[in-house]
Amino acid sequence: MRFCLLIMAKSPVPGQVKTRLCPPLSAEEAADVAAASLLDTISAALDTPGAVPVVALAGVVRREDVRDALAECVVVPQRGTSFAERLVHAHADIARFRMPVLQIGMDTPQVTPSLLESCAEFGEAALGFALDGGWWALGLRDPLRAAVLRDVPMSRADTGALTLEALRGLEVRTLPVLSDVDTMADARAVARQVPGGRFAAALAQAAAVAR
Repeated sequence: MRFCLLIMAKSPVPGQVKTRLCPPLSAEEAADVAAASLLDTISAALDTPGAVPVVALAGVVRREDVRDALAECVVVPQRGTSFAERLVHAHADIARFRMPVLQIGMDTPQVTPSLLESCAEFGEAALGFALDGGWWALGLRDPLRAAVLRDVPMSRADTGALTLEALRGLEVRTLPVLSDVDTMADARAVARQVPGGRFAAALAQAAAVAR
């Protein structure tokens, strides 16, 4: 089955990404960790059977390794002021592909091609809750259905529950629960799950982690 694998991403610019990792990380180290997370996510997406990787990108990418990875994907600019608005617009922008969509972020570098492929198997919708009460994955047979996200408060402990409520009326498959990377505790836990990935290497190389 062909499906659109939509990744919501932010350019890894120091001081603008993963600021909750600072301290102990410096802004530059946090940006390196964010870049590694995005690269691991894109790699998994590119290796997922049936997936058409699309990155909805905010910001200007200055890192060559990230630019090279993005060159292998369809890239669309994020539009809107709030994160909820950007989600709605990103889903609307990829509706032209006329495929079901599985949308994830760049904060779950532990995803694998087999996990993403299995998560793309749903009827009308799918939702993967995050351990912090949010969600890490949203599947929609019709991407335009994402319009219901416009009024859902994001980045809260009840965002997952409120998103599920917004999808009421659709048959929603519950996906595996994952931890996304917001804090250092999250980062260390995720790195232990994928010790061979870029994310774990970037975290290990950060000077503040060793102090």
